[in-house]
Order: sequence, then structure tokens, then C-alpha cells
Amino acid sequence: MRFRICRKEAKESAMWLRVLNRGDNREVIKTADALVQEATELKLIFTSIIKKLEHD
Repeated sequence: MRFRICRKEAKESAMWLRVLNRGDNREVIKTADALVQEATELKLIFTSIIKKLEHD
């Protein structure tokens, strides 16, 4: 159950980072893109854990 909450939070974090107004600041854009990528990777990890636990 906790992994589902973690996955949901990672998904929501990525969504808010995409919605965020980044302006024209390249450093902010670069940082936000990296954080979106990290949140997406975490979501995939949690999804994999959930699937593995469901099959056991």
C-alpha cells in the first residue's frame, strides 16, 4: 500500500514540475527537467515493485 502512495506522489510531483512556470531562465528549466526525469524514474521503480509484489 505504501508503494502505491509513493508512486502517486512521484506522479503528482512530476505533474506539478511540468505545470510550473519556468520563465526564460535556463538554469531553472534545466533543474526542473532533471527533477521531472527523476520523479518519472521513481514512478517506474515503484510500479515495478508493486507489480512484483502482486505476483508473489
